[in-house]
Amino acid sequence: MKDDDLTEPDGRLVLVRHGETEWSRTGKHTGLTDIPLTETGAYKAELAGTLLATRHYDLVLTSPLERAVETARRAGYPGAQPEPRLVEWDYGAYEGLTTPEIVEQLGRPWTIWQAGAPAGATPGETVEQVTARAESLLDDLRPRVRAGEQVLVFSHSHFLRALAGTWLGLTAAGGRYFVLGTSAVSELGFEHGSEVITQWNHVRGR
Repeated sequence: MKDDDLTEPDGRLVLVRHGETEWSRTGKHTGLTDIPLTETGAYKAELAGTLLATRHYDLVLTSPLERAVETARRAGYPGAQPEPRLVEWDYGAYEGLTTPEIVEQLGRPWTIWQAGAPAGATPGETVEQVTARAESLLDDLRPRVRAGEQVLVFSHSHFLRALAGTWLGLTAAGGRYFVLGTSAVSELGFEHGSEVITQWNHVRGR
């Protein structure tokens, strides 16, 4: 075996969840509704930027939703490229509701990771649809990260958790294993050639 074969890819896929909004603060499911950051969310987005500043990024992408774009700007990346596949899970009929409200409405236990979301004002997304979206994005990003590039993305809680689950081969449903706070920074990378989580839910000033 050549020495080169033992070299671990040093690329990273760095994930940043957007800063706090009024809906995230109160536990409302916020999919495609476009609402701004709170003052606290804006401040903590700037703190997230201090965690990112020690590295050069070859590619910076953001969900086109305002809360992610503003987080990217305040973190120091106003030129982040909009990527539609980074939008949040489409919650359909559950948009704007908290989990207890959804459970009360259904009369039984529910989580997004098992049941997805039915159509409402928007179509909603199943676990399979979100997995396919995450896989499509990773098909584009994984080769760049394996080649050693540093890729930075700004997105949303459930989609980033789904993305991590898909990275690990668990499908989007694997996101249920990961808690992710607002303005948190996480990293996906490699160990012995396999996709792993190298850092998760790092928040400055918690």
